[in-house]
Amino acid sequence: MLSRREIEIALHQWHQAWADHDLDGVVALFHEDVFFENWTGGKAEGKDNLRRAWSDWFARHGGFRFTEEETFIDELQQKVLYRWQLEWPSIETGCEGRIEKRRGVDVLHFEGGKIIRKLTYSKTTLEIDGQRVRLLPVWSKSQP
Repeated sequence: MLSRREIEIALHQWHQAWADHDLDGVVALFHEDVFFENWTGGKAEGKDNLRRAWSDWFARHGGFRFTEEETFIDELQQKVLYRWQLEWPSIETGCEGRIEKRRGVDVLHFEGGKIIRKLTYSKTTLEIDGQRVRLLPVWSKSQP
């Protein structure tokens, strides 16, 4: 079991790895049996599968930056609530390449000193050029 201070140190290293676009550093904190679910419902099970999924994301979205907004640590339960803002070149239709700001929350569960579960939730609005943009549900993007 990690102490609160050890969790804080691990999160700081993890956040720095994201800032450095260091996929190996990001993945280093994950348990071999990690379960990850992103804001679209996409899932990856196992550290190797997560690395494969994220290697493509890192390659396509190299201009991203996460800013930590707030972190809650439950040392006893080995859980973290991590609120963030993501800035990156947008991939939204009609806004491609313009700087997008998106807010979200990660729920992290630790086991054996590593993240075993990462659940990511994101707002349904984002900001581009200072304007709020509402995200369309994935199913509606394919509808006429």
